[in-house]
Amino acid sequence: MNDIDEIFEEMREGVRNAPVAVKELKEAGRPIVGTYCTFTPWELINAAGGIAVSLCSTSEKPISAAEKHLPRNLCPLIKSSYGFALTDTCPYFHFCDMVVGETTCDGKKKMYELLDALRPTHVMQLPQTTEHTKSLELWKYEIIRLKEVLEERFDVRITDEKLSASIALRNSINAAALRFYNLSTLPDAVVTGKEIMLVSDYLKFTFDYEKAVASVNALTDRLLENYMEGKRRVNVATHRILITGCPMGKSLEKVVEAIEAPECASTVVGFENCGNLKCAHYKVSEDIPPIDALSEKYLSIPCSVMSPNKERIKLLRHYIKKYRADGVAEVILQACHTYSVESYSVRTALAGDGAQYIAVETDYSQGDVGQLATRLGAFAEML
Repeated sequence: MNDIDEIFEEMREGVRNAPVAVKELKEAGRPIVGTYCTFTPWELINAAGGIAVSLCSTSEKPISAAEKHLPRNLCPLIKSSYGFALTDTCPYFHFCDMVVGETTCDGKKKMYELLDALRPTHVMQLPQTTEHTKSLELWKYEIIRLKEVLEERFDVRITDEKLSASIALRNSINAAALRFYNLSTLPDAVVTGKEIMLVSDYLKFTFDYEKAVASVNALTDRLLENYMEGKRRVNVATHRILITGCPMGKSLEKVVEAIEAPECASTVVGFENCGNLKCAHYKVSEDIPPIDALSEKYLSIPCSVMSPNKERIKLLRHYIKKYRADGVAEVILQACHTYSVESYSVRTALAGDGAQYIAVETDYSQGDVGQLATRLGAFAEML
């Protein structure tokens, strides 16, 4: 095993050991705050001395339990989120002191009403347009309200100094992530799509943040050195694919595996999804008051719940060009209405640029693996 593979294996081990790390932090008296969405301001939780942890939401296992309370024709991400909480099978939810949610889609905001019976759940009221003059003012109010809730619940005071330090830390995490993601600017791929997903997960589930930043930067350095020495650890693929759409997770690795199967001759060069490029691309300003900076950054995230959502098209175009993507594959979870409806706008906009596009609808089951392989294989042939 070479040093690059060793770093990747250390990251896998870190992700596997994350539940134990959360348990130890809880026992040490650190507040554990569960989150589900990129809109939740990580910096506020960190400044309160808390640990922000992404709650389980990407497996079909607890969905049948969730369907006792939720409709069957609901997005699998919502049913999985609630099912894990209901069955107490998510270790992060088990240890969390509270949950922070946000009114993105209708299904999630109604699910949070049920979730509140299982854990104290604070819901941020997200303005769903950036074009209204009052949107930023409303979102700033919601961030201040969350700050007050965290201070009261955990008996702390979140000062501007603490918040500024937290912003600088989070910016360093996102900068390390973006530097790694930007390896896709190289002419030949140096990592696979599953390895990109691994690094993203590692940064989510490693709570020694300075160590995580150092590890990702060391990995990026070593991959660049390896590349400059003329070594190619990933087979040179014909097609470069950018993935967009709904949040990716373990159950959706099947999409990446189908794209990177030998018969497709393709490589995933990036993920314009929640928690990946959509999160790391936008930096929190360190030159203005911290609450204002957080308000501006988090409201700028181009999720499909935003209407209109022109910034998402700009972000896609930016990374299609930057990563020289030959095609865009949009992953839409069944019953995710916002991404499903918006797919037409994305397809139309990219067609005008000459970019090839495919949308695949799926859920967390593995029953459509063959169908995905067929459709994505045909897409690769078309490219």
